[in-house]
Amino acid sequence: MTTDPKLERVFQMRYGDIDGLYQTKVERKGHTREELDHVLTWLTGYSTEQLREQAASPATLREFFADAPQMHPNTDLITGVLCGVRVEDIEDPLMQKIRWMDKLVDEVARGKKMENILRS
Repeated sequence: MTTDPKLERVFQMRYGDIDGLYQTKVERKGHTREELDHVLTWLTGYSTEQLREQAASPATLREFFADAPQMHPNTDLITGVLCGVRVEDIEDPLMQKIRWMDKLVDEVARGKKMENILRS
């Protein structure tokens, strides 16, 4: 468990709240829930149904990632800057997973091609 209170506050955020914000973001930019689900299932190994269950549960981001069936083996290919920080340089493993998720959702919202988002 981290001792940084700022990180811990993020880790204790409820996944369902974050999921709702992600959905609003992609739909506001003209994209679909299905596209969002596609990248989240790719990243975490959850099925679409499991994502819905996680969103409806009180699971925190820490629990969401701890329970993830399997992180995709190509996550190390997720690179770039998010909020002025290179995602590949983030030292805390959980924060890096959260920022990978943020980066993928941002790419969906910006309309990047799915094969590029999924690092195919």
